[in-house]
Amino acid sequence: MTVSEKQQEQQSNLHTRLWAIANDLRGNMEANEFKNYILGLIFYRYLSEKVEGRAESLLAEDNISYIEAWENDEYREALQEELLSQIGYFIEPKYLFSSLKKAIEEGNFDIEMLQGAVNDITESTIGQESQEDFDHLFDDMDLTSTKLGRDVKSRSKLIAKVMGNIAEIPFSHEDTEIDVLGDAYEFLISQFAANAGKKAGEFYTPQQVSKILAKLVTVGKKDLKNVYDPACGSGSLLLRVAKEAKVRKFYGQELTSTTYNLARMNMLLHDVSYQNFDIRNDDTLEHPRHIELRFDAIVANPPYSANWSADDKFLDDERFSAYGKLAPKSKADYAFIQHMIYQLDDKGTMAVVLPHGVLFRGASEGIIRKYLIEKNYLDTVIGLPSNIFFGTSIPTVILVFKKCRENSENVLFIDASSNFEKGKNQNLLRDEDVEKILLTYAERKVVDKYSYVATLKEIEQNDYNLNIPRYVDTSEEEEPIDVKKVKAEVEKLDEEIKGIDSQLELLLRQLGI
Repeated sequence: MTVSEKQQEQQSNLHTRLWAIANDLRGNMEANEFKNYILGLIFYRYLSEKVEGRAESLLAEDNISYIEAWENDEYREALQEELLSQIGYFIEPKYLFSSLKKAIEEGNFDIEMLQGAVNDITESTIGQESQEDFDHLFDDMDLTSTKLGRDVKSRSKLIAKVMGNIAEIPFSHEDTEIDVLGDAYEFLISQFAANAGKKAGEFYTPQQVSKILAKLVTVGKKDLKNVYDPACGSGSLLLRVAKEAKVRKFYGQELTSTTYNLARMNMLLHDVSYQNFDIRNDDTLEHPRHIELRFDAIVANPPYSANWSADDKFLDDERFSAYGKLAPKSKADYAFIQHMIYQLDDKGTMAVVLPHGVLFRGASEGIIRKYLIEKNYLDTVIGLPSNIFFGTSIPTVILVFKKCRENSENVLFIDASSNFEKGKNQNLLRDEDVEKILLTYAERKVVDKYSYVATLKEIEQNDYNLNIPRYVDTSEEEEPIDVKKVKAEVEKLDEEIKGIDSQLELLLRQLGI
């Protein structure tokens, strides 16, 4: 069995188990709610096992267990100090996942024990450097909710069953070829997104699109000082960049509190130290939290055509003032672009997914687009297939921006809208589709009916309209029509119709009609 086949088999087994766990909760609540409990408990187990593993390492030379060491004041104080320094939190032995699992097996488990455990994690960070990264992290896992059961006993029984199933997931194994934690997280997010309607797309970007964005911003780079996403959702785009290059620090901002919690969980689930990420919960356009920083790489899939205040005060904001115009209140797409351009380092690369309207809409958006093109910031326009995002069927486009471009006299257009595999719910970008996009981008070449390198003069002649069909001709020549042949066929049909009419008239006379 190849590594790829083993990965697929292990992923399939994991996904089957995750849905079995979901079924324990499915009758009690909606998908978006039971997801919070499953992910919260997986995350709690992960944090717990990380504490156990780190404590075991710290106590290796002392030949003493974590439980025994905790009973000793001197050991306990030293352990707390080391754990807070190394991983940013600690969990008392009695609150470890393994301890609660033992209580379940012995019939002594109570849901309030789990509540104590998650409280213990948060409280351990108070006053520490890691406090903000753990604050309110488990808020979406409401263990007092009547949806889990009407009383403590019924809630305890249900959660105990879920925890028992989660305990069976092989988080680490010598034969494991997948990132079990990461895959579990991504699977549940994707399944939730597939069933949760339009808003799900705000925090989940399909993996193939994430891959394209990540590769675009890391071309020729293996070490990034930082990466930023101003609408980071679950943080999956930020983490995808780390698969392409070493990222020293991750920055993101997310408006929705629940999704903000998911992003912080996701960072820690992927073993990103609390010291190496800075995710904030606020409105990026109205209240940017990293405005003083400049970034090596920026990736984003912001909410499409979202509303924003477009207040006149922003005409004096350095992010927007040079353009002379603000994006309209009902379409914040260019406001996000302007914000990201402002925070992009001179040698950085930015890739953002947006609706096709940004290519051709006029008024203030047309003025902003013209400014970006004339400043030589726009590098590449990539048209994607329709219906590849959860909850929306509209076609989208990737825009690549750089402040200091090697190809300052032209813009690359790629029409990848016809290269996909049709799926049941969504269309899918295949590996070969992704590779074709990336190869064309890297080589910056003209491919018949697929890509075109347009000069800035050509774009100016098109009134700065970037609609891809203006530059990439995908039309097919119609076959020439043989008029004589068509005329002969029509005449033949006329004769056949006359014959049929005659036969019909004869039948009608015979019937006396």
